Amino acid sequence: MVEPSLPDHIANQLRRDILRGKLPPGSTIKERDNAADMGVSRTPMREAIRILAKEGLVLLRPSRSPIVANPSLKEISDAIDVLRALEVLSGELACDNATEREIADIRAIHERMTDLYGHVDKLELFEIDMGFHLAIAKASHNEALAETHNAFLARLWRARYLSASQPASRERVLRQHGGIVEGLERRDPKLVRKEIQAHLEHLALKIRHQFEDRDEGGNGVVEQGRSAGRRKEDRAPR
Repeated sequence: MVEPSLPDHIANQLRRDILRGKLPPGSTIKERDNAADMGVSRTPMREAIRILAKEGLVLLRPSRSPIVANPSLKEISDAIDVLRALEVLSGELACDNATEREIADIRAIHERMTDLYGHVDKLELFEIDMGFHLAIAKASHNEALAETHNAFLARLWRARYLSASQPASRERVLRQHGGIVEGLERRDPKLVRKEIQAHLEHLALKIRHQFEDRDEGGNGVVEQGRSAGRRKEDRAPR
């Protein structure tokens, strides 16, 4: 297994800060300040920011500091439409192409998420959730599909994170993940399609509600960071 590079490590920390709201939508990312905070040089910080820009989480600006992306409801809805098609196709192909080991690994991810539900940080649980979807795409054995799926999944990470953070959403996610796993084990593409479509249709509805809450003065898709400082364990290695 390839070890993450320093830019990958930094990008993961910045991604977590964006998800937690420490770097809210529209905020600037100061290359020099963030590099100093993490104890790294500006070169890997710059590369990390470019990684996040490719994912759609950050917008690069000529001669100005990059900012955290703040996509519109239309942009997010369009991405969800594409992601739904990609995930349905991934699931259907996985029914035909996945090995028994791959399906067992997908079940193991689902069971781990179920066991940890309510006992770990919501961001850790979310990352396991995304790992579940990435594993299905990989099990399709279609490299082009898996790469495209990964790109669209990255664009929607913050929106999906805020949706998945709702307690009721978590219970629904576990139930629907179980249905997807059952469909894969039965090699039943119709069941997999049904569960994935329901899963992502509910996501689109939750995100629409988040935008409505924001417009009415609620937190919406902007979540305030709770911690002013970076945890020691989150610091990037020098």
